[in-house]
Amino acid sequence: MKLIGMLDSPYVRRVAISLDLMGVSFEHVALSVFGSFEAFRAINPVVKAPSLVLDDGNVLMDSTLIIDYFEAQSPADKKLMPQQAVPLVASLQVLGSALAACEKAVQIVYERQLRPEEKRHQPWLDRVVGQLLAACREWEAQLARVPPAAEDRPDQAAITSAVAWSFIQLMVADVARADDFPVLHAHAARLEETEWFRRYPQV
Repeated sequence: MKLIGMLDSPYVRRVAISLDLMGVSFEHVALSVFGSFEAFRAINPVVKAPSLVLDDGNVLMDSTLIIDYFEAQSPADKKLMPQQAVPLVASLQVLGSALAACEKAVQIVYERQLRPEEKRHQPWLDRVVGQLLAACREWEAQLARVPPAAEDRPDQAAITSAVAWSFIQLMVADVARADDFPVLHAHAARLEETEWFRRYPQV
């Protein structure tokens, strides 16, 4: 089984850490959707990271769908999502905010790095920045209400929160400032020191 994509992508990184924690063996193949476009397209014509090549040759894409596939097959002691309704709702709320914030951060990065400055549309960028900050405020409050993640085996909400916040701080720290979101910042800093996160560094 092969996980295709670069670890500077929060989506690739969350899959790598999640699969490792679930006890799923895989080979990481570091192909970029930019620098390795043709090699990536030979594996998945959509060129979407992450892509996962299963042992039977089938290809899955999208980080949430890949994780859901293994979550459905995992025994109870390997699952990363709660199985009871109340904690599941809390976990899904955190995940929703984390992934929304991550998506908006990616849009800002693309706007800044890929679009020529003279073609940037400031009202659109202002809107995306507003959405990112709104998601971070919700995320901060939600994460503050759940018990601290176990460092020996964080759950999916904890993993995704740490990965997404680390990405945001790497790429758009001037927009979502660490001092404004102390719960998120402390959470990510703590998990980045664990063996699971050190094994799959974002840079």
